[in-house]
Amino acid sequence: MYKILVVDDEARIRSIVKKYAEFEGHSVTEAADGMEAVHFCRSAEFDIIIMDIMMPELDGFSACREIRKVSQTPIIMLSARAEEYDKINGFELGIDDYVVKPFSPKELMLRIDAVMKRVTKSYSNEPKKENVVVSIDNGRLKADVTARLVFIDGERIEMSPKEYDLFFYMLKNRNIAISREKFISDVWGYDFYGDVRTLDTHIKLLRKSLGRYANLIVTLRGVGYRFEG
Repeated sequence: MYKILVVDDEARIRSIVKKYAEFEGHSVTEAADGMEAVHFCRSAEFDIIIMDIMMPELDGFSACREIRKVSQTPIIMLSARAEEYDKINGFELGIDDYVVKPFSPKELMLRIDAVMKRVTKSYSNEPKKENVVVSIDNGRLKADVTARLVFIDGERIEMSPKEYDLFFYMLKNRNIAISREKFISDVWGYDFYGDVRTLDTHIKLLRKSLGRYANLIVTLRGVGYRFEG
C-alpha cells in the first residue's frame, strides 16, 4: 500500500484518482493547489505524488521545484498539454513520469506501480562495490559511477536521477549500438508504460548536461544510440 498525494485544482480529477487508488488499497491525501502540496510535503511523508501542472496559487512546476528542496519523493506529472517543452521542463525538475490528460485511471495506477518498482529497485540493498571511476578525454570528463558524480574540467555537473541512470548505462556499454527498446527495458524496466519519446527526451536532457561532450552520444537512426568515449 502506498501513501499518495494527489494535487489538482479540479475536485473531479482528485476524486477519480482517489477512487481508483483506494480500490487498489492505497491511502490518498488531496491538495487543491501547489501551495497546499508543498505544505503537506514539509510536514508529512508520501510514497508518491500525482501533480497537475496548471493550478492557482502555485503551478505544478513551481511546486515540484519547492518539493525537491526537501524531498525526493517520486512525482508523476499530469497535464492537459503534450508539448515536448513541458515534458522537458518536468524531467529537468526530476519528475519520474508524465501523463497527458485525459488519462485512463487504470493506466495511471499501472504507472504508479511501475514508478514505485523502479524506486524500490534503485534503493534496494546491494552489496557494496569497489569505487568505479571512468575518465574520458584525459580526465576532462570524469564519472564516479559508485558515488553517482559527474565532472567536466573538475566542476561537478548536476543531473536528474534518470540522466545519471542513462549516462552510467552508456558508460558501461561504450561503443555498443543500443536499441531504444533495450534502453527502456534495461533502464526503465519491462513494466515501463511510456513510449520511446520519453527516452529521446531524456537523451536530449543528458546531451544538454554534457555540454561540449554531447556529441559523444551518437543517434543511430531507426535503431537507438551509441556512446563513443
